[in-house]
Amino acid sequence: MAGRSGRVCGEAFSAIVDIVADDARFSVDDALDRLYAARPEDFTAQRTQLAAEAKRSGDAAAAKQISGSRKPTVAAWVANLLALRGTARASLADLGARLREAHAAMDGEAIRTLTGEQRRLVDELSRAGFLAAGVAEPSAALRDDVTATLQAAVADPDVAARLGRLTKAEQWSGFGEFGTVTAVSAKRAPAPAKAAPAKAADKKADDERAREARAALAAAEHRKSEADAALTELQSDLARARLRADDARRRLADAEQAVTAAEDAYAAGKRESGAATAAVKAAKSTR
Repeated sequence: MAGRSGRVCGEAFSAIVDIVADDARFSVDDALDRLYAARPEDFTAQRTQLAAEAKRSGDAAAAKQISGSRKPTVAAWVANLLALRGTARASLADLGARLREAHAAMDGEAIRTLTGEQRRLVDELSRAGFLAAGVAEPSAALRDDVTATLQAAVADPDVAARLGRLTKAEQWSGFGEFGTVTAVSAKRAPAPAKAAPAKAADKKADDERAREARAALAAAEHRKSEADAALTELQSDLARARLRADDARRRLADAEQAVTAAEDAYAAGKRESGAATAAVKAAKSTR
């Protein structure tokens, strides 16, 4: 009986040790939350610090993941804050699901109601995001990027799921206007008695050109966002390199001054040695 009790106690102790070890294990999700909540100007330093913490904990994979994290644009950071400090992700995903259901059911009344709800939600979240970021007067471009990202999160479940880890502004580029201000009529308009084939073909061509133009615009904006993010990283790297160069120049100037001082001291010592040698010779000659 005593042996069985000892085994039970031992198993319980091992379980407690495992729990403590799990609690002490480095959490890469928590680290990434801290990283993407940091202000963009603090991102690089925070990334270095968190990667070092992960490495010290023995989690090389986490350290590599953190080191490879890309710096977000200001618009992406504002949107990330809404997910990291509130329930924006759930609110946007829920509204998107209800809008998709309304579209699937061709329920025009529900679509109009939900579109109004979308405008209000995006407006409220945008203002909350700028408040959390401490941006009192956002530029028109920044406001548009944040609004477009939140609209994209409504339209695209993948964007909603990535809120909190975005590195650039997002924009919905699917067909139609879902994600912005979609609304359809609850009743279909009666078809004309005779359709004009030429006009229908022209309209189809116009629609195709419009879709191609929207796709081209979305691709161009995507490239611009990536280029802006890369430029921000390069600017940070350039600033660090300039600081290192300035420090190196200061150290070189100090070293050159030290060499000059040493050479002057050596010359003075040499002169004193020569004078002392001459004095010794003179003293010997008088003896």
